[in-house]
Amino acid sequence: MSQITSKSSLGIWGQRLLAAIFLGGQVIVHLIKGKIHRRNTLEQMAVVGPDSVFIALLTALFVGAVFTIQVAREFINFGAGNLVGGVLSLALTRELSPVLTAVIVAGRVGSAFAAEIGTMRVTEQIDALLMLKSDPIDYLVIPRVIACMFMVPILTLFSLLTGMTGGLLIAINLYNLSDSQFIDSARNFLEFWDIISALIKAACFGVLIAVVGCSWGLTTTGGAKGVGQSTTTAVVTSLLLIFVSNFFLSWLMFQGAGSAFMQGF
Repeated sequence: MSQITSKSSLGIWGQRLLAAIFLGGQVIVHLIKGKIHRRNTLEQMAVVGPDSVFIALLTALFVGAVFTIQVAREFINFGAGNLVGGVLSLALTRELSPVLTAVIVAGRVGSAFAAEIGTMRVTEQIDALLMLKSDPIDYLVIPRVIACMFMVPILTLFSLLTGMTGGLLIAINLYNLSDSQFIDSARNFLEFWDIISALIKAACFGVLIAVVGCSWGLTTTGGAKGVGQSTTTAVVTSLLLIFVSNFFLSWLMFQGAGSAFMQGF
C-alpha cells in the first residue's frame, strides 16, 4: 500500500513539474510580448529584495567566517596564509553566495509564492481573474519572475561582500593575517568572469524559484491541506532544481584547467 502511495505521489510530482516547465515557456512568450504589470512587479521586488536582505547578509557573514576558520588554519600550516583571501573569494563568488542566497530566497519567498497563489486557487480567486479577463500569468506570475530574476543577483552581490567581510574579520583577529594581504589575495584570484558567472547563476536560480513557486500554487487542490502540501513541495523542488542546475551551470562556466592559484603566487 505504501509503495502504491509513493508511486502515486511521485507521479503527481512529475505532472506538476511538467506543468512548471510549460509555465516557464508561457512566461518566456509573455515576456517577449512585453506584458508586464508594473505595480505588481515593484511590490514583488520589495518582497524578494529588501525584505530578504537581513537574513541573506547574516547567513553570508557567518558562512564567510566559518569558511575562513576551516581554511586559514590549514593554509597557515602549509605556509600559504597569503592565499586565504583568494580561496574564500573564489568559493563565495563561484558557489556559496549564489547557492546559499537562492536557498534562502526559496525557503522564504518561494514558499510564500506557492502559499499565496495556492490560497487564491482554492478560494477561486484565480477563476475570478479569468472571468474579469485578467491573465493570471500576466498579473501573478510575470511580476514574481521578474522580481526574483533581478533581486536574487543583487542579494548575491551583497552576500558576497558580507561574506568577505566576515572572513576578513576572522583572518585578522584569529589568525593575525594583515588586511592588505587578505584583500590583495582576493583581488589576484578573482576575475571579472567570476562575478558575471555568480550573477548569471543567481538570475537562473531566481527564475527557477519563481516559476516553481507560482506553478505549484496554480496547480494546488484540496483546500487548506493542499496549500500546505504545495508550499512544502514547492520549496523542496526549488532546492532540488537549484542544486541540479548549479552543477550544469558550473560545468558550462568553468571547464578546463583553472589559473587562479597560479595568479595568486
